[in-house]
Amino acid sequence: MAEIKLTPMMRQYKDVKSGVPADTLLLFRMGDFYEMFFEDALRGSRLMDITLTKRQGVPMCGIPHHSLNNYLPKIVESGVKVAIANQVEDPKLAKGIVKREVTRIITPGTVIDSSILSPSQSNYLVGIAAGKKDHFGIACLDISTGEFQITEVENSEELDNELSRISAKECVIPEALLKNWDENKNKPLPGMPIVWSTLEDWNFAYDAAVDYLKERFGVASLDGFGCRGLNLAVSAAGGVLYYATENLRHKAGHINSLKTYCTKEYMVLDPATRRNLEITETVRSNSTDTTLIKVLDKTRTPMGGRLLREWLLRPLYNKESIIQRLDSVDDFKYEPLTLAEIQEVLGCVRDLERIIGRLNVGSANARDLIALSNSLESIPGLKILLDSYKAVLISQLNTKIELFPDLTTLIGTAISDEPPVTLTDGGIIRDGYNAALDELRQASREGKKWIAELQAKEQERTGIRSLKIRYNKVFGYYIEVTKSNLEQVPEDYIRKQTLVNAERFITPELKEVESKVLGADDKAKALEYELFQVIREKCITFTDKIKDTAAAIAGIDVLTSLAEAARVYNYVKPHITDDDVISIKCGRHPVLDATMKDERFVPNDTLIDSDDNKIMIITGPNMAGKSTFIRQVALLVLMAQTGSFIPAEEAKIGIVDRIFTRVGAADDLARGQSTFMVEMVETANILSHATDKSLVILDEIGRGTSTFDGLSIAWAVAEYIHNTPNSCAKTLFATHYHELTELALTCKGVKNYNVAVREYGDKVVFLRQIIPGAADKSYGIYVAKLAGLPDRVIGRAKEILDNLENNAVSEGQPKLAEHHRRVRKKKQIKDPKQPDLFSWQ
Repeated sequence: MAEIKLTPMMRQYKDVKSGVPADTLLLFRMGDFYEMFFEDALRGSRLMDITLTKRQGVPMCGIPHHSLNNYLPKIVESGVKVAIANQVEDPKLAKGIVKREVTRIITPGTVIDSSILSPSQSNYLVGIAAGKKDHFGIACLDISTGEFQITEVENSEELDNELSRISAKECVIPEALLKNWDENKNKPLPGMPIVWSTLEDWNFAYDAAVDYLKERFGVASLDGFGCRGLNLAVSAAGGVLYYATENLRHKAGHINSLKTYCTKEYMVLDPATRRNLEITETVRSNSTDTTLIKVLDKTRTPMGGRLLREWLLRPLYNKESIIQRLDSVDDFKYEPLTLAEIQEVLGCVRDLERIIGRLNVGSANARDLIALSNSLESIPGLKILLDSYKAVLISQLNTKIELFPDLTTLIGTAISDEPPVTLTDGGIIRDGYNAALDELRQASREGKKWIAELQAKEQERTGIRSLKIRYNKVFGYYIEVTKSNLEQVPEDYIRKQTLVNAERFITPELKEVESKVLGADDKAKALEYELFQVIREKCITFTDKIKDTAAAIAGIDVLTSLAEAARVYNYVKPHITDDDVISIKCGRHPVLDATMKDERFVPNDTLIDSDDNKIMIITGPNMAGKSTFIRQVALLVLMAQTGSFIPAEEAKIGIVDRIFTRVGAADDLARGQSTFMVEMVETANILSHATDKSLVILDEIGRGTSTFDGLSIAWAVAEYIHNTPNSCAKTLFATHYHELTELALTCKGVKNYNVAVREYGDKVVFLRQIIPGAADKSYGIYVAKLAGLPDRVIGRAKEILDNLENNAVSEGQPKLAEHHRRVRKKKQIKDPKQPDLFSWQ
C-alpha cells in the first residue's frame, strides 16, 4: 500500500495527536467544524453516529463546532476521553497554517459542561493511593463545583463502599497500583462502571503531593485543612488535582482548599443496602420514580438537590448534629406561609456552585453572569425571611450567606439583558458601559445605514427593484442581481461571482464603506470580548464567598425540602436517643405511602432493641407485606438519622451505626458468582461487621439452595446473631421457613410475628398488619393463582398439597412423600431446650 502523502495541515494534526494519550479522541478545529482523521475518524463516526468519508485515502468525519455540546454527552457517557484542539490565533493574522493547540481534555471525571452533567448529582473524579495492609487514601474532586474532600479507609471493602456511595465516574491511580490490581485480579468492583486512568507513580508520592498542594493553595502547611496524619489521602489529593488541572489546561482557581472527613462520623450503608432500600435508584432500573429521594426531594436549587442526595447516602451518627437538623425542619414545618415564601425565593437561585466553577475555568458565557446576578439579587430577601428563625442550624447557615451588591451592580451595568451564547459574536456589553465601544458601535451603525441607503439609491439608478446588497464572510458586502436583469447593470459594476440564477458585483465605493463598517464591527467585538474577560476576573475575586454562600443556601434548601415533605405527607419528628431501642407507632413505608393511589397504606408498629426484642422473626405468605415492612423500618431509621421527619404517629429511634440488608439476589457476572453465592457473600459480610449498634434486615436467607440446606443456614445465621455478643444486632428476619419460629422457644429476645390473613371461602385477604405469633399457612397456591397460572396447574397443585398433608401421594411421587415426612418429623421438637440438628454449638 502506497504511503499517504501528508499535507501541512495533516502534519499539524499528527503533531497535535502525538501530544495526547493514545486512547483519547482528538477533535481538531478547522474553520466551522471539528474534524477527526484516521483511527479517530473510524471510532468517532461510530460513537457519534455520523457519516464517515475518505479524502485521498484518509478516513475523516466531522461535526459543526456549534454542535459540540450535542455530541459530547454521547462520547463521555461511553467512557471515552476527548481532546479539543482549537485555533489559538486569528486566521486573518496567521502566516501560513493557523496555529492549533489542545485547549482541554474532557474525561468522565473532568466534565464541566452543563449539557453533560446532571444538575442534581455531583460528578466526582477520585484519586486513590494505596498503603500497607490494604489501607487506602481517597480524594474526591468535583471540578464543576470545586468541592474537594479526602479521607482514608482501612480495607478494600471500605474502598468499594466509598466509590459506590459517591458514584465515582473516573478514578486516577498510580500505574503500579493498577498493575498490582490486574495481576492479583482484585480491582475494586463497586457495582457501577468506572473509567480507570493512571499517572506515573511519582505524582502520588507524599512529599511531591504536599509540595504541589501547598503551592497550589498558597499555604505553608496543610495542617489547617485537617490533613495531619492522613498521608495516603494527601498523596491521593496531589495526584488527582494534578490530573484534573492538566486536563483542564486551566488554573481552575475555584479549587482552592480541601476538607477531610471520616467515614466513622456517619452511618455506614454498603452498596447492597443502598440498592435494596432504593434510596436514589430502583433495583429494577435507573429510574427514580419509586425511590426515597423522589419522595423527599422538594428542593428548589441544583445545589440543594445534590446535597439532599449526599445526606441520604450518608446519614449522621452524631446525636447532636441529628437533633440540630430535626429542630430546623421542625421550625420550618410549622411556619408554612414563611416556608412557601422561602421556597419561592430559592426557586430564583440558579446553580451558583457550577456557575462560579465555569467562570474559573474560562468556559462561562455572558448568560452565566446574568444567571449569577439574578441569583445573588434574591439573597437579601432570603436572609430577611431566615432572620425570624431561632433554630441553631438555620442561624448558622444564615450567617454564612453573604450579600453581593457591588457584584450585582457591576453585572447589571455591564451585561446586556439577553446576551448571545457565543462570546465573540458581539451584543454582550450594554450601551453606555464603555465609551470606546459606543463609538465603534456608532460607526458600525452609520456604515450599515449608509449601505441601506446605497441599496435604495442603486435600485433607483439601475431600475432593478430586486437588486440587493448582501454580506458573507468570504466576499464581504456585494451587490446581487438576478440574471434576468443583467442587461441593466452599469459599467462601473465589477463582477465578483457567478451563480446559477444571479451575478454578484462590487464597486469601489461599496468596498470603501465596507472597510469602515467591518473594521468597526470587528474592533467592537474584540473590545467586547476584552471587557467581558475583565468583568469575569472581577467576578472570580468573589469565588470563596460565592462558594460559601452557595453551600449555605443548599443547606437551607434541603432543610426546607424535608419540612415541605413532612408537611405534605404528615410526618412526625422522631425522638433520637443513645439507647438501643427502636420504637415506632403506626409507621408507614415512605415511598408506598406517598405513591399508592388506589388504597391506603396500612401502618404497623415496631419494637426492637438489644434485650428482650433482639430479633423479629416474621412469617407469612408472599405478597402479604413482610418485605415491605422490614424495609420500612430500615428506611424510617435512615430518614431519622438524616434529619428528616418520618411517616408515623410517634417514634423513638436509638442511633444505629450501620444498616445491613440481605434482600433478593441476582447473579454477579462480573465476579462469576451465582445467586446463592452472592447471597452467602452478603450474609458473611453482615456477620463479620454487624455490631450491637447495627440494624440488620434479612429477607429469605437460604432460599437459593435446597430446602434443608437453606433452613439450616437460616437457623444458624439467626442463632449466630443472637448468641455473639459483639454482633448482637437488632434484626428483622422475614422468612418462609416456619421452623425458624421455634427459635423463640430457646433464644431470649427472639419474637415471632406474622402478617395477618383472613379467609372467606376460596378467597384470601392479606391485611398487611404485622401481629404477634407465627403464621400457620403459606398460601402459595393462592398467590400462584393471582399471578395467572392456568387453572389446570392450580387444580393439580391443590391435589398434590392435599396428598402431602394426608401423608399419601400417588405412585409417581415417592420421593416427594418422603421429603414431606422428613419435614414434618423435624418440626416435632419434644425438648425445647435441645432443638436437635439446628442447635448452635
